Amino acid sequence: MKIFKILLLSTAFLVSGIAFPSCGSGNAAGDKQGKEYTSEYVCPMHCADSGSKEAGKCPVCGMDYVKNEDHKMDGHKH
Repeated sequence: MKIFKILLLSTAFLVSGIAFPSCGSGNAAGDKQGKEYTSEYVCPMHCADSGSKEAGKCPVCGMDYVKNEDHKMDGHKH
């Protein structure tokens, strides 16, 4: 019975390890298409659905927006 429980738990961990990484891959690290990345002013934290045509504050986290051209992938200014 003890071997059966160990085998069952091992199988469960294996299946979950395979299944979960493949879920939710719609927002992959290379996917920078949302307005939180493409707006004129963006949140330094890239909060979901943040970003604006005007300077202001992020409605999600409250941080000040930064000009997108000043906020580059290779050298964040925050």
